[in-house]
Amino acid sequence: MDSFFNTFLFGAFPYIAIGSMVFGSILRYDRDPYSWKADSSQIMSKKGFRLGSNLFHVGIILLFFGHLVGLLTPHWVYEPFISAENKQILAMTAGGIFGTMTFFGMVILIWRRVSNDRVRSTTRFMDMAILLLLFVQLILGMLTIPESAKHLEGATSMIALAHWAQGIVTFRPDVAAEIANEPLIFKLHILLGLTIFLIFPFTRLVHIFSVPIKYLFRTGYQIVRKRG
Repeated sequence: MDSFFNTFLFGAFPYIAIGSMVFGSILRYDRDPYSWKADSSQIMSKKGFRLGSNLFHVGIILLFFGHLVGLLTPHWVYEPFISAENKQILAMTAGGIFGTMTFFGMVILIWRRVSNDRVRSTTRFMDMAILLLLFVQLILGMLTIPESAKHLEGATSMIALAHWAQGIVTFRPDVAAEIANEPLIFKLHILLGLTIFLIFPFTRLVHIFSVPIKYLFRTGYQIVRKRG
């Protein structure tokens, strides 16, 4: 039974979650494009918004790309330059710094949502739900740091998690076995991350796909009409 759940949760569920994120987002954009927005609450109140938003966005973006590069880079690529143990120490250090930055940003944003009457009145259930899910996910990620410190010799857990992630993107059928014996905290962190992918199309997170890169390369002048 344990083997079945492990295979489903870490072998099948990742594809369900990623499929939901990709195809669900496409359907939402096609059927309800006017809901495709960040719904910023800055217009309601600027107090605490800039600091909280900057800490949160910078921290979480660096965490995301750190996970992406760290998990999907094969061992043989970085082995000539850095050992697995030192790579794990680097990941723990960077994760601790960026995680702390994100933590304080999220505390500010959550407190602002619940304590500011104007912001709270425009906050929908899913807005708060996804913010709290991200907060729990962040805490789980921070809790993996002391657990990782127990496995520095050979960085076995880090390598196992990387093999699992690389197996997912290369469609390996036996990939779930890679992390069958890993500590529970790692598994919870993975599962909540996949759950966030699963509900992604139904939240304000879809605005991530709308980064206005084209504005960096626009030509000509921007016309701004003067008042009165």
